[in-house]
Amino acid sequence: MTQSHSPKSPTTSSPVAPDPKPARAPLDDDLSREFQVEPGFERFDQKWDIYNRAHWDESIDPKDFFASYDMAQCVFRESEGFTQWDFALRNAGWHLTDWTSELKEPTEDRREGFSDYYTMHRSGAPTPVALGSPEDTTGRIKKAAEFLGAGRVGVCDLDERWVYARNYSRLTKESKPLELPPEMRHAILVVVPMDYELGKTYPSSLGGAATGSGYTHDLITVLALAQFIRNLGFRAIASLNDTALSIPMAIAAGLGEYGRNGLLITKEYGPRVRIGKVFTDLPLIPDQPTKFGVKEFCEVCDRCTRGCPVNAIPFAEPQSEPPNRSSLAHVTKWTVNAEKCFSYWTSTNTECAICIRVCPYNKDYSKWWVRIGRRLAGTRLRRWMLKLDIALGFGRRVKPTGWWRRGSAR
Repeated sequence: MTQSHSPKSPTTSSPVAPDPKPARAPLDDDLSREFQVEPGFERFDQKWDIYNRAHWDESIDPKDFFASYDMAQCVFRESEGFTQWDFALRNAGWHLTDWTSELKEPTEDRREGFSDYYTMHRSGAPTPVALGSPEDTTGRIKKAAEFLGAGRVGVCDLDERWVYARNYSRLTKESKPLELPPEMRHAILVVVPMDYELGKTYPSSLGGAATGSGYTHDLITVLALAQFIRNLGFRAIASLNDTALSIPMAIAAGLGEYGRNGLLITKEYGPRVRIGKVFTDLPLIPDQPTKFGVKEFCEVCDRCTRGCPVNAIPFAEPQSEPPNRSSLAHVTKWTVNAEKCFSYWTSTNTECAICIRVCPYNKDYSKWWVRIGRRLAGTRLRRWMLKLDIALGFGRRVKPTGWWRRGSAR
């Protein structure tokens, strides 16, 4: 799912048919086999994203969710995790990402980072730099991405199946054309980890600060990386939740596997990441999908399903038909019910992310014994590891007041 914020009220509008232009032939056969992409597959129209539906579909009531990101309209509560201190930190974490998304909306109908890719770049060098081999170029780009803030970085060919059929305009409440330059043949995928300790307080507005801060660091990384490539004399476009579906691209780029909770599960951070993209014409070597046992583990683990307060995560086997129009059809996978999920968000006026907190892959992997547990989770000992995870108390919620009282690192 994609996320964006706006205090506007929803109105009704008629659905717009997907762009009839056919998707390019699949570029990643492994992904096609893994998720059984069926012949009836169509690219996703961003208008059907649950956060966009909340602005035009009367059946999706956002209540005060979007307004809560404006401190002048936010309603605070005395319950811990939802006080003014908590909302203040959450909204500060979101500030840069939300502010940049609103810059060009009034004048250019662009909500950059959530509906439209970023255009806030300098021109770059007029002449391309002399390149070495594609392997050398790819290595330098990854090195630069890590320096600029990426926790991990991968490269994939741009598979048009994951590019949105159309964008969505909050101003007109209609779909609009998506124009991604055809020269962009590769995508650089970066993941940025969210704060582990703060994420233990989900669901709370305080925990939402981890989400917002993750997006902010993601934004800084992709903007800087795109500018670096432009400075080399090549084309590059920075992107967050806009333009294309990030999770299948990140899987193709070798950054992780797909989990029952509908999220990318990375080896280094579990599901506790935000994903960013840079589209480019720079000649690069694509990575290959990776496997470390997530699918097999998710088949025996249902902690996210049991932890979801609105039963939005399926117990059932992966299906090709989604529960509603806010998810891809004709792709066999576990699919979260976006309508149920968003209904809980609106009831609390903040991000939930219980499914991230309780996931057994959500760990601090700087500790060697945790890395051993991850390795064993990819073996036939996975059921034993799941029982151990529960017995040791991983995934339990930490009271937000406990996070505040713990004090600073100094």
